[in-house]
Amino acid sequence: MGKEPAQLVERGGLRGALVRVAARGLHRLLRLRWLVTRPKTQGVSALPVTPEGRVVLVRHSYAPGWYMPGGGRKPAEDPREAALRELREEIGMTAHGTVRDGGEYFHRPHSKRDTVAFFVVEDVVYSARLSMEIDAIGAFAPDALPAPISPAARRRIREWHEGLPPAPDW
Repeated sequence: MGKEPAQLVERGGLRGALVRVAARGLHRLLRLRWLVTRPKTQGVSALPVTPEGRVVLVRHSYAPGWYMPGGGRKPAEDPREAALRELREEIGMTAHGTVRDGGEYFHRPHSKRDTVAFFVVEDVVYSARLSMEIDAIGAFAPDALPAPISPAARRRIREWHEGLPPAPDW
């Protein structure tokens, strides 16, 4: 499987560069705010796996590297439903199979105090659509991941692919 080319949709050109500059500037301002307020947030992250066994990752317009889709959830929102909503929003998921609970993790990104509920979503079918937040969407063989990739994504993919127990840290 590792020799097969990745399935990739990405924004390029001048428009893509302008979106990235604006998004990264806004993200820097938010990070300053979080440094002062140290918010406590609830988030979700999902590892979408296609019927062919590829993992779907996203590249944000505001940060370099590849990540699993995910985001915040509303206080009363069910974590599983929030993860599925994020997959619909970020990768254009149109169908899925089994959703497995992958645990809950404490994470401290950019001075926030974030609790992340993690899920593995199998048999994901999607129609890639880019947004202001998502600059690229790719489906990759688990043994041929793109670089750079977030440490959390690499860890969770390795655990899923090799059947390892989850590490305690995000």
